[in-house]
Amino acid sequence: MDVAAPTVPLHCTFAESDWQRLAQHWHAVALSSEVGEAPFKATLLDEPLVLYRSGGELVVARDVCPHRGVPLSKGFADGEGVVCPYHGLRFGSGGRCNRVPASPTHTIPARMRLHTYAATERYGMIWVCLAKPSVASEEEIRIPPMPHWDDPGFQQINCPGFDIAGSAARQLEGFIDVAHFAWIHTGTFADPNNQEVPQYTVTERHGGFGADYYSTVSNYAADSGRSVPPGYLWLRHFEVHVPFTATLTIHFPNDGERLVIMNCASPVSKHRTRLLVPIARNFDLDVPVEDVHAFNHRVFAEDADMVESQQPEYLPLDPLLEIHIPADRSSIAYRRALREQGYSDFFLR
Repeated sequence: MDVAAPTVPLHCTFAESDWQRLAQHWHAVALSSEVGEAPFKATLLDEPLVLYRSGGELVVARDVCPHRGVPLSKGFADGEGVVCPYHGLRFGSGGRCNRVPASPTHTIPARMRLHTYAATERYGMIWVCLAKPSVASEEEIRIPPMPHWDDPGFQQINCPGFDIAGSAARQLEGFIDVAHFAWIHTGTFADPNNQEVPQYTVTERHGGFGADYYSTVSNYAADSGRSVPPGYLWLRHFEVHVPFTATLTIHFPNDGERLVIMNCASPVSKHRTRLLVPIARNFDLDVPVEDVHAFNHRVFAEDADMVESQQPEYLPLDPLLEIHIPADRSSIAYRRALREQGYSDFFLR
């Protein structure tokens, strides 16, 4: 098992101290359905990864063959592991080499194995922690909770990954922002004439915070034709888990109807984000999943257009660097939580 402290990638775009902090957290990097026996390429915190399954085991490793440094993601699966395309070395369970075609009768060196990372599967996604080698105990697997995912009557949906040319912090802050609905999401669910943001409360917790936002902004699709009872206040309950994960639970007019959205902003690099979004809901179960994917893709695209154009590109943690309004309570709490966890101004530069 690898035991050395994680090393910063060669072409890392983050400050080293920030990278080391981010590496301690679990990040969703792929949908479980995307990863089979064939090598799957992903990138987390500038670290190129290869993901595959062998003998029923999920393997997440640095995307480098230890023989001559070729990315294993360029290789293929042969039923007993992933084969490097350069010299045919094969790697199976635990990232161990189990075949060297050029020297079939020789003992394979114990060091001939991949640099693996701890990984687990939750909510239809693969989560990785770069600071933990190979295997992590249940106590070490601190995946943010997703309300209702396993509750009876709730449908589980995983949206296809969405790439954003912007920072994970900006994307996450956009997800918890409640003042942009009437300006950005009028093509999907919001009313352009419903612009005022009522006061809402933010409750700080260890590792993040919660926020309850009551408003008359409907969450029905703009073209759904559904009406809302007069005076109905929609409750949007946010739970933010620093650094880049948050859940939103929306209470619908019909008693007990809930929609839960988990926003997993996976930091590919300082400059790019892979957005993964599992959804749980207990209504409209007859609506094709493809329609759900299409609607949410439109919402993601509306947000991405703003995130990709923001200046500065990265989130300013100094409260004096941008001007705030009362509707920014969640944003202010998020930035404060990042500062308190010791992150530097890498969000700015």
